[in-house]
Amino acid sequence: MSWASSEAVGVFMFLLPGFLAGMIFYSLTSYPKPSDFNRLINALIFTAAGQTLTQFIVLWVWNDDPSDEILLALNILIAVGLALVLAYILNKDIIHRPFRCAGITRETSYPFELYSTFSQHRDCYVVLHLKKERRLYGWPEEWPSHPSRGHFRIVEAEWLTDNGSHPVTGVSAILVPATQVEMVEFLRMETNEKE
Repeated sequence: MSWASSEAVGVFMFLLPGFLAGMIFYSLTSYPKPSDFNRLINALIFTAAGQTLTQFIVLWVWNDDPSDEILLALNILIAVGLALVLAYILNKDIIHRPFRCAGITRETSYPFELYSTFSQHRDCYVVLHLKKERRLYGWPEEWPSHPSRGHFRIVEAEWLTDNGSHPVTGVSAILVPATQVEMVEFLRMETNEKE
């Protein structure tokens, strides 16, 4: 039994940087959390990339073999760094943008069209068309990463009616459940040439 437990601890310590990197990546992006099997695959990929970079660094920096503690710390630092870089690249749409410009794809790095559209229209006010034919105009400070869960946080809100707009006074923000939104309009900010 001690052999099995020591092997299990060894495997866990080997995969720890990959699991940590996966946790950081999914907490910094709007991608849905994968199944347990896919998490294991992601941990293996992060671990393999981290191990490769760690071995490369060890070959160039250390003249002798570093201790296991130093290797583990280095693996964790590199895996965390890889997760941060990958999250930045995907949150900025860096991978897909040049391929869209070249006409190779129409895809984005974002997991859902809702999140992609809001990310690409950060300079726009929105009109949320709600159920029961109500419309809310305002500035979107936050939006859900998935179209069927989460909330829109709207500031500078105004209710739109057939008789004009009615500002919402005394309220700093309104949370609207994503399930209540039927359609979203994006309105570019009007800028004055003097400003």
